[in-house]
Amino acid sequence: MPTAEDILNREIARVNLHLPAARPTLSQLINEDEPKVRLRDGSYHYFKRSELEYLRSLIDDGEEDTLRVPIVLEISTTYRGYFRVRGRVEVKVIDKILGTYDILEDKSEELYPRYLLPKIRKALPTTTTYAFIAE
Repeated sequence: MPTAEDILNREIARVNLHLPAARPTLSQLINEDEPKVRLRDGSYHYFKRSELEYLRSLIDDGEEDTLRVPIVLEISTTYRGYFRVRGRVEVKVIDKILGTYDILEDKSEELYPRYLLPKIRKALPTTTTYAFIAE
């Protein structure tokens, strides 16, 4: 008989079927004729080229090879009222959109209050996605 933890993990996996099977870099997507990514459920998610160019404008030269798209906004059971972003360039992009970027700080992970999610999703509707995580 499955435990409550097994059931929860299966449900979270089901809820996260919208996540990409692999996250390509920004440079890979910009070079595609039709920028898209295959999702875990087998369907495809398409990116707006204008949004990819906007992302490129937010980062330094060479960082398009390290920025993974879509940027994952992690909703966790551990950090109630917050969401997490991982990746040095990913955090930099989110900080620039929120107007909190500090050139002297080099963060590879950051927690943000959940009330900021609409601002980020409005700026990057096709290049961000949610992931639900039980920790």
